[in-house]
Amino acid sequence: MRILFLTPQLPYPPQKGTALRNWGLIQGLAEHHQLSLLSFHEPGSSIDAPSPLASVCKRMVTVPQPRRSPSQRLWDILSTRQPDMALRLASNAYDRQLRELLAERTFDVVQMEGIELAPYLDTIRSASQDPLVVFDDHNCEYLLQQRVFLTDLYSPIRWPEAAYSFVQWQRLRRYEAEICRQADEVLAVSQADAEALMKLDPDLKITVIPNGIDTQAYRPTTATGDTATGNTLVFTGTMNFRPNVDAVLWFAREVLPRIQASVSDVRFLVVGQRPHRRLDPLRRKPAITLTGWVEDVRPYFAQATVYVAPLRMGGGTRLKLLEAMAMGTPIVATSLGAEGYPVQDGRELILADTPAAFAEGVIALLRDKERRAELTRAARTFVEERYDWQAIVPRVEEVYAT
Repeated sequence: MRILFLTPQLPYPPQKGTALRNWGLIQGLAEHHQLSLLSFHEPGSSIDAPSPLASVCKRMVTVPQPRRSPSQRLWDILSTRQPDMALRLASNAYDRQLRELLAERTFDVVQMEGIELAPYLDTIRSASQDPLVVFDDHNCEYLLQQRVFLTDLYSPIRWPEAAYSFVQWQRLRRYEAEICRQADEVLAVSQADAEALMKLDPDLKITVIPNGIDTQAYRPTTATGDTATGNTLVFTGTMNFRPNVDAVLWFAREVLPRIQASVSDVRFLVVGQRPHRRLDPLRRKPAITLTGWVEDVRPYFAQATVYVAPLRMGGGTRLKLLEAMAMGTPIVATSLGAEGYPVQDGRELILADTPAAFAEGVIALLRDKERRAELTRAARTFVEERYDWQAIVPRVEEVYAT
């Protein structure tokens, strides 16, 4: 098959959730299909350096990611009924390149990776060819905004953000449902997301294609979970993403002091690019380090005694959990943080939803090397059997064949 992928960012290097999923799908599908890629790239970034993308994609075209000023974004929110995500990647250059690609070659499948690419659906439909249009919904976006609203509502200082999320929640309900109706096939990353989308329209056809991991690239090291550098807790993620910011602030304020009362030498590493200014007060705490962008997150998983996923808002599934499980890093997570994965509390990881329970789970693992080893063995087996890309990609091919 000839497949055209539309992505919001270059899938390689796979350094964040969206890119990890896109690269896993592209690399796997390229073994049996002819792939082309149309993607955005960060303005000013180099796209000339050799990349594995060139070896798996027959054609690769990129355009600079558009930038909206805060005033333009506010005007768009006030002057249209479109959700913010429908406007985030609006680009005449991208649309023009898409039209040229559709005019010069025939594609059996066009796959839109995320709701930000949905505005280009009309361009795909207007082409002379009639490809199978697949919408890969990386998050159930209306549900994410609903959860953000409900969390921010309890904090008066966050009410402006809560108001924004309420508006986006309502707009996304309509928009996300309409995009799902217009696509020929819709992919969801979890059964929970699929069920949430079905609430918008019971007639939607949704196929669950979970996030995956390259279990050969992510493997346990001899240091994983038992470092010589002390009791190290790690969280990873893009650190201007609201669910990640909320998770780190909640953990630092509500959970970490409880841990420190029992384990005095504990340190907390927050690993990820673009730390939001709301995290700046944490820089003054000796036990907390904000790394900013790192070239490779795997060494941080390897040095973690415990990986923490204290998420209280969001949707989809967290690829960071697959990374930690594949690396053999013991995990304590909230129920929401582990949502979408058929894990069992006490088998692959520890689940805890209150500050006291979360701290208790972390402290217990810090003190029990054998318990950490039990969890990591079960988690590694869980990932190998269910979430390696070699097991997931054939399920995508089945969707194309329907």
